[in-house]
Amino acid sequence: MIRKAVVVLLLLLAGAWHVSAAENKGAAMITLDGGQRGAVQFPHQRHQAKLGDCNLCHDLFPKQPGAIARLIKEGQLKPKQVMNQRCIKCHRAEKRAGHKAGPVICSKCHHKG
Repeated sequence: MIRKAVVVLLLLLAGAWHVSAAENKGAAMITLDGGQRGAVQFPHQRHQAKLGDCNLCHDLFPKQPGAIARLIKEGQLKPKQVMNQRCIKCHRAEKRAGHKAGPVICSKCHHKG
């Protein structure tokens, strides 16, 4: 009887976690300031679904709109730091592993006008 109660409790907690995680995904698509090369349309929820751990990216910058541009302006991030240390590095690793990967060429993400 106690074992069943523990199992039910664990299932309820897991369900509650799943619902709260699903509700806190942020925007499906985020437009990032891409500097002189033009804006970047970033598929945020697609990355969340694939990576699962927000801190893989957000260890460099907080979960706030405009955080990357603000930190670059304040000198706390170098220009291209996020792109080089996170985006391209991850995309190349995925490609080497034989998985479908995102672009590694600037013009594939940055779009002017």
